[in-house]
Amino acid sequence: MPITVIRLIAVLSIGLFAAPLVAEGQQAGKMYRIGTLGEKASDPAEARLWQTFRQSLRERDWIEGANILIEDRWAEGNAARLPDLAADLARLKVDLIVARSSAYVRAAKGATSTIPIVFVVHADPVGTGHVASLARPGGNITGLSLLQTDANPKGLELLVSVVPGAKRIALLWNPDNPTHTPGLKALDGAGRTLGVQLQPIGARTGADLEGAFAAMTRARAQAVLVLASQFFFAERQRVAELAIAHRLPTMFAVKEAAEAGGLMSYGPEYGDLFRRAAIYVDKILRGAKPGELPVEQASKFELVINLKTARAIGLNIPQSLLLRADQVIE
Repeated sequence: MPITVIRLIAVLSIGLFAAPLVAEGQQAGKMYRIGTLGEKASDPAEARLWQTFRQSLRERDWIEGANILIEDRWAEGNAARLPDLAADLARLKVDLIVARSSAYVRAAKGATSTIPIVFVVHADPVGTGHVASLARPGGNITGLSLLQTDANPKGLELLVSVVPGAKRIALLWNPDNPTHTPGLKALDGAGRTLGVQLQPIGARTGADLEGAFAAMTRARAQAVLVLASQFFFAERQRVAELAIAHRLPTMFAVKEAAEAGGLMSYGPEYGDLFRRAAIYVDKILRGAKPGELPVEQASKFELVINLKTARAIGLNIPQSLLLRADQVIE
């Protein structure tokens, strides 16, 4: 074979293997822009979750600065900012918006009906009308659900099991959270089954928390179930401190709250949900339609018990429950 032909084949081969692979539906050389709606950039736990999301994107060959740009927007504890933050992302014409939970989805939905929206932790996407059904979401929204109707009653059952003779359980909820009203309704049956009176106590801002716990004390609540909410996630240490001060056992939906001083947590493993959210982003950027991607449900749940807090409020945790825990904080 002539040397010139050999050289030509070599050059073509090098060019073939050096060229970036372009997946179906992905435009060669395009820089995709992803918008994120999160809670608080300064919260280390929040930062770790979004880092898990970014790492999952890298594992699927989405590299910041190479083929994607990520535009982060943070509520910083003020849910009233969400509509403006979502509108800002829509004005930037991002290719996709990743919304942390239901309140963030509501803001994103209000800002656009065309840009794909992926939710990471949604307690009730069907009940809020954000998707038509779990199997066929329709529209421009899909993502991951945390099974509120299963997780909350289970958390209530676990909480009652550590409070001997419990008859009155406070439910700390946020009236501005679109999933909390259906969440309270879902707990009614569980309360009747367990023979406890449920006492919903609302809090919209950090300034409301002290008054909320004072109201629980006046109502002679014996324990507190904290409904899943980004607001309560951000305020988890303050909620835990107030609960200890009022000697009230608490059940949260996220392990970070138990690590911050809450008595217990039962809920999905949030890191897994953030990792899986990147899979939705990957599929959509490669051409999938969000309305045709089924909503997936949380599959990894964990029970965390804080024994230090139990001792602080004078509560004995049954050994049988400690053996069931995924993590025990000494």
